[in-house]
Amino acid sequence: MLTIHRARVVRRTPEGEPLPGHALVVDGDRIAAIGPYEELLGEYGGRARVREWDGELTPGRHEPGARTLLESVYHPDDPYEVDELGSAPLTGEAVAALEMTDTRWGQSARRALQKLLATGTTGLTGPFTRPRVRTVVSRTGLRVLAPGGPAAPPPLTPGGRADFAVFAGPDTPGGEPGTPGAPGGEPARCLATVVAGRLVHRRA
Repeated sequence: MLTIHRARVVRRTPEGEPLPGHALVVDGDRIAAIGPYEELLGEYGGRARVREWDGELTPGRHEPGARTLLESVYHPDDPYEVDELGSAPLTGEAVAALEMTDTRWGQSARRALQKLLATGTTGLTGPFTRPRVRTVVSRTGLRVLAPGGPAAPPPLTPGGRADFAVFAGPDTPGGEPGTPGAPGGEPARCLATVVAGRLVHRRA
C-alpha cells in the first residue's frame, strides 16, 4: 500500500538542506518519491493514505554500540523484575550473577530494541553472535552493518529502502532540543520510526 508521509520539514540526510512543505511516498519497503506535498498528493493521493507528522523527517539514527547493548547488557523486564533488579540496564558482574540463557538474552534484546526504535534508530552495527539475539534483530527489519562500516544512515532517495524517523524540532509544540538522527548523541524527541516501510514506533 502506498503511504504519503507529510512533515514540517524533510531532510535527505540528517545535516542536509531542510525542505519545508515536502513529503515522502512509501511503496512497500521502498521510497517511491520525495517532493513538495501538494505535487505528491496530486500524483498519488487517489491511491495512497496520508500520515501527517509535526516534525522533521530524516534518515533514522544508527547505533554503533548495538552489539554491546544487546549481547553484554541485560535490560530488566518492567514490571516483573524491577523490584528485584531495578529498572536500569545491568552490566559486568551484575549480569554474570544472573542465570542468562539464550532465551533470556533474546528477551532482553527485544526490550532494548523497543527503546532504540523509540529514539528513531533504523540501523545497528553487528555482527550478533547469540542466536536468539540475531533472530530478534532480524524480526525488527533493522539494517545491520559490519564493524567499520558507515557511521551514518544512507540518505533518503527514491528507490532506496524506506528507513526514516520523524523528530520533534525546537519549534514543534512539545519539542525538545537535540539533534535529529544524531549518532551516539542525544537525539531530539522521536515522533515516529519507519523501518523497511513499516511504522514500528509512534509516540502516543
